[in-house]
Amino acid sequence: MAHISVPEGLPGIRGLMAVRPETAASLNELAEVLLRGDNSLTRGERELIATFVSSLNDCFFCQHAHGGIAQHYLHCDTFFIDEVKKNYQSADISEKLKALLSIAASVQKGGKQVTGSQVSLARSLGATDGEIHDTVLIAAAFCMFNRYVDGLATWAPEDREFYVKRGKQRAEEGYLNFDPYKP
Repeated sequence: MAHISVPEGLPGIRGLMAVRPETAASLNELAEVLLRGDNSLTRGERELIATFVSSLNDCFFCQHAHGGIAQHYLHCDTFFIDEVKKNYQSADISEKLKALLSIAASVQKGGKQVTGSQVSLARSLGATDGEIHDTVLIAAAFCMFNRYVDGLATWAPEDREFYVKRGKQRAEEGYLNFDPYKP
C-alpha cells in the first residue's frame, strides 16, 4: 500500500503523476528529451541505461517498465534485458555501451564516483561528450525517478508481461501528453 493516497489501479509513477499532474508534465518532458530526443545513442540504448540504473536501485516498477520499452526498441526478449542487468560486461552489447553502463553504475552510487579513467575508456571506444553527458543525466534522473516511486511505496504489477505490452505502447506514444489513466 502506498504511503499516500493514489488512484487505485495505477502502478508506479503513473499513480503519482495522477496525484500531481503539475509535476508530471515536467517529469515527462525530461523523460522525453533524455530517452526519445535526438541523440547519437539509440532510444533502445538510452532505455537500457534507465533500466540498468533502476535495477541497481532495486526499483521493480522502473526497471521492468523501461526494460519493456528497451525490449521493444532493441527487438530483444526479457532474458536479454535480465542478462544486461545481471552482468553487462558479458552481455552481447557494444564495448562503448558497456563503458557507458559503467559510468551509469558509478553515478548510481554517487556522482563523485565517476572517474576520469571511466570517461577516457568510454571516449576511446567512441563515446562522444554528448553521450557521456546524457548517460550521466539519465542515470541521475532515474535515481530520482526510482526514489520517487519507491519512496512513496507505489504498487507494481508482478507479471512481467504487463511491462512488455506497456513498453510497446509507451515506445510508440512517447512521454509527452502522457495520461496516467490511459490503459
